[in-house]
Amino acid sequence: MITWMQRHRKYLVVTIWISTIAFVGAGFVGWGQYSYGDKAGSVAKVGDIPITAEELQKSYSALFNQYNQVFQGKFDEKQAQQFGLQRQALRQLVNQALVLNLAGEYGMIVSDEELASTIQAQPVFFKEGAFDKSVYEKVLSDNRLTKKEYEESLRKELLIQKTLYLLASGAKTLEAKSIDSALGVSDKISYKLLTPDMVSLTVDEAELKAFWEKRKTEFKTEPSYEIAYVRQTPLVVEHSQSEISEYYEANRQSLKDAEGKLLSASDAHELIVAGLNDKATEKEALRLYIDYKKGELKETIVPEKATISASASVFDPELTHEIMTLNDKKMFLKPRKSGNDYVIVKLEKFIPARSKTFEEAKTEANGLYRAELEKTKLLELAKASHASFNGTTTDFITRLDASQLAGLSPMEGSEFLSKLFRSKEKQGFIPLENGNVIIYNVLEQKLLETKTVADETAVAKLKGSLLDQELVKALENKYPVEIYVEGI
Repeated sequence: MITWMQRHRKYLVVTIWISTIAFVGAGFVGWGQYSYGDKAGSVAKVGDIPITAEELQKSYSALFNQYNQVFQGKFDEKQAQQFGLQRQALRQLVNQALVLNLAGEYGMIVSDEELASTIQAQPVFFKEGAFDKSVYEKVLSDNRLTKKEYEESLRKELLIQKTLYLLASGAKTLEAKSIDSALGVSDKISYKLLTPDMVSLTVDEAELKAFWEKRKTEFKTEPSYEIAYVRQTPLVVEHSQSEISEYYEANRQSLKDAEGKLLSASDAHELIVAGLNDKATEKEALRLYIDYKKGELKETIVPEKATISASASVFDPELTHEIMTLNDKKMFLKPRKSGNDYVIVKLEKFIPARSKTFEEAKTEANGLYRAELEKTKLLELAKASHASFNGTTTDFITRLDASQLAGLSPMEGSEFLSKLFRSKEKQGFIPLENGNVIIYNVLEQKLLETKTVADETAVAKLKGSLLDQELVKALENKYPVEIYVEGI
């Protein structure tokens, strides 16, 4: 398989993984609720690798922030929907999982030493020019990332890089030749951007219901969990001097001031007392857990009730994920920190996903139907008008001249030119990922007087977004892709 892919690839895409480091300092963005299939906690499965809702949210968030940088902070959720960011985020995760399946089949791993070396080389974790563990922990905490979560994601990234490096053997010369040829051609074109607001839509309830009838199995509720839980609030107890001294000696390396300097025992007194109180609280919570599990809670302790799902929970995502692992054989979760309290959770009922009624699915179905109808009508408009239209005429441009296309965003321009220079049609139309369509007419074509030589930078730009389609197809044939999330 490796040899086959090395031989048949036109070029290798190295940057298919949105690095976890992109989340650090970028902020979190989500798109709200979406529909799930039957697999609790997962939105897709590729071969043996599940893709979780949390991974999809983070992939979306990273993409959103990348687009927002391009648009100088003016990118919003409406534009994200137009650009199909949800679909792009899921596609990237699927591509990553395809490569990870291949890595697993060939027994490739990333050692702890490799992982540590990569983390310690990240400038965002530096202090005074060198890696600092306290800075590392603080940056992750500030960005709502646990060490386990960050390191697992980074390990995946490194494993993907290793695998792609193996596939890249001997491909560099062919890349440069292919791209050199493409960059040596320029076109003079006339073009016009068609947007959804150029078509009118009328949707009546009968049409909408007929659409839902055909696809009603796609509209499902989220799996949910009915739980009961008890809290152990923080304790404040008296501690002996020996306990305080022992705690200080055991934890002195982590007791630092705001500048990262180690604190003396007297300066760290408040932190020591807080740490000892937290240990006492956790110990009491373990007693409470045993009583709860035995059905021996005191009459004064009344468990709180809640129904949670992946998108709606009273707890943080990490704790919510743990709760979603509970089942009939493992009904209790040991004490977990939630805010200042410790909570002990009991699963009372699992409610699997089910098909929604028409009324439940109406809003979601309407959005999907309108989007489908909008796309159809826009393509009809493009077919009817591409042979004769008044558009904007360019000078001679290459596929790298997106900035010269008036009226198009940088993303639209790049996508349009990439597809235009692969097309064999002199006149036609090109649908974009965001739902817009561009009609065009190639007026003239010529070879550049000074042939463009594709350097490594040009190669990197052109291979930076998706895996080569041949490789994707080969991997998808080898590792089945199941998508459980609808509406993307």
